[in-house]
Amino acid sequence: MELRALRYFIEVVRQQSFTAAAEQLHVTQPTISKMVKALEDETGTPLLLRDARQMVLTDAGRIVYQRGQDVLAAQARLQAELADLGTLGRGELTIGIPPMGGSLFTPAIAAFRQRYPKIELKLFEQGSRAIEAALISGELELGGVLLPVDPNQIDVLPMSHELLWLVAPRGSRWDGAPGVPLAELASEPFVFYGESLALNDVVLAACRTAGFTPQIVGRSGHWDLMAALVLAGVGIALLPAPYVRRLDAARFTCLPVTDPQIAWDMAIGWKRSGYLSHAARAWLAVAREEYGKPSTFLDDFVRPPGLEKPAADAR
Repeated sequence: MELRALRYFIEVVRQQSFTAAAEQLHVTQPTISKMVKALEDETGTPLLLRDARQMVLTDAGRIVYQRGQDVLAAQARLQAELADLGTLGRGELTIGIPPMGGSLFTPAIAAFRQRYPKIELKLFEQGSRAIEAALISGELELGGVLLPVDPNQIDVLPMSHELLWLVAPRGSRWDGAPGVPLAELASEPFVFYGESLALNDVVLAACRTAGFTPQIVGRSGHWDLMAALVLAGVGIALLPAPYVRRLDAARFTCLPVTDPQIAWDMAIGWKRSGYLSHAARAWLAVAREEYGKPSTFLDDFVRPPGLEKPAADAR
């Protein structure tokens, strides 16, 4: 059984789409389909039942999916342990980077690159939930996660504590307000987060606490696209304060959300009691130095005139 076929099959199940899996793995969709079909031929039974709306695992498919993750995790551990026989003079390290938290990793990546120039950093760009699953399964050693996570399975190094802010076009009814209660947004159209992102669940839960279900008119996992859709009049958005501070105050109305406040707490996670390679431990050491500083890369974002940093952001 080819490891590549297992990897492709598992990604199809995770993405619930051959097209999305192909994009994630940087291969063509026919390649994905061919490898999954080869895996089904080898096992002698269908692994996926496909209809117009979803993919359903057969009994055999569930076994291959569960055990396949174990196999890929064992391969990742084997590669990491063999690499550890050498030194930090060369090698590679894969880090999970969620789409909404990529810039948080910039200072640690830059410092690590300067200190260990021959270690190749590979970025596993997925949502926080997919990164959590990959950490627990052993496919990834390190990755960015949105807190809270299960402390029995994942250890963390906190990176930031921020709040979500309302982002609306300039000239909206909130111009000049010090903040906005979340319930006040109940009738507004929302540009929302992708369903695969942990922030999607966080914001949905906060809206339910405030007594409403948001009217979602569009979704994205990228803050710049969400802001562009807001500017185009598609709807409002709730974005982490660091990204809000990068927006043009002449074009946007931005203010903190209250009652309840919605936290965006990012951390670097790794499997509790799991194996960490020398490269991963070295990266964590660099990250502890970077994120233990009183001021970080995020505090150096340019703030447009009139858009003040919220008091809750003070460290």
